[in-house]
Amino acid sequence: MLPTPTSEKALSRGLLDVLIRAGLIAVLAIFCFEIVLPFLSLIVWSLILAITLYPLQVRLRRKLGNKDGRIATLIVLIAIGIIIVPTYLLGVAMVDSVENVMAMVKSEGLHIPPPPESVASWPLVGRRLHDIWQQAATDVTGLLQRLAPQLKDVSRALLVAVASLGKGLLIFVFALIIAGIFMAYGEKGSRSAVRIASRTFNREKGPRITVLCTATIRAVAQGVVGIAFIQMMLIGVAFVVKGIPAAGLLALAVLLLGITQLPATLITVPVIVFVFATEGASAATIVFSIYVFIAGLADNVLKPLLLGRGVDLPMPVVLIGALGGMVTGGVIGLFIGPVVLAVGYQVFWQWVEDQPQTGGPGDEKPI
Repeated sequence: MLPTPTSEKALSRGLLDVLIRAGLIAVLAIFCFEIVLPFLSLIVWSLILAITLYPLQVRLRRKLGNKDGRIATLIVLIAIGIIIVPTYLLGVAMVDSVENVMAMVKSEGLHIPPPPESVASWPLVGRRLHDIWQQAATDVTGLLQRLAPQLKDVSRALLVAVASLGKGLLIFVFALIIAGIFMAYGEKGSRSAVRIASRTFNREKGPRITVLCTATIRAVAQGVVGIAFIQMMLIGVAFVVKGIPAAGLLALAVLLLGITQLPATLITVPVIVFVFATEGASAATIVFSIYVFIAGLADNVLKPLLLGRGVDLPMPVVLIGALGGMVTGGVIGLFIGPVVLAVGYQVFWQWVEDQPQTGGPGDEKPI
């Protein structure tokens, strides 16, 4: 039966209505995204922190009563105090150290002891390090002029790193406050997440996808903080035993760098240089330097061991998602990457397993 002109007109009108509605929905979605975009990073951080800290709120709820608002406020205040107080002490200590060094240089001048002859026998870098050290002991001004371009690049990189760290801490504090609001309505938020996932996938897969995303975020967050804490302990004990000035504050700086996914070598390498400049090359100094340098790289070994614990996924999936997300999206990508890859992994294998049933051997088609 051929379609009549009336049915064709109705079909084209229906298609036009669908296109107009889709266009209006697309325009609305674009406007909403542009409005939320300036706050997107803050919202994502808040969700990550709320999901990570919510188990603590559940535990405190049993002891302090069902007062989610007060419990969330208490957790946020304690977390902000844990972040702000060490950061303030570290900043004050750094300013005092710089002032003391400048005062010492003005009063006594800058005296660098000559290098031991054994430094020249070190493999690969011994001769070059001995020459630079010798020039620093005899002609500091000439050495600074010689290394001026490199020092300029290093100073610029340090300033960018410090500015980025300050911005990250500020965003982190605001994200904690918003995370407290999310935690105060944690049960409603959990139900909403399940409903959204069920609408996106189906009623059977929705709850499982929600649990998977939550477990992945918590595993990555606990793995990052746990690795940073272990690294702080390994390096901090060595600093205390060696008698490094402000060892506690330097250990806290290692913890902050680990949480923000910056290398601990930003702290360990200057300390190693300071120890060699003040104590010279000896067996104890070399052992300390090797240990501290290896401890500063320990996160590369600990991440594959701790990052995927508690998640029903192969560890390489979580690790690749974390590393790839960090490369493409920075610190936030460290959390988003494993979640996206985990959901994609689960959906893919569910699609592979949900194959249509065949009636029998005779129904199979030859390749």
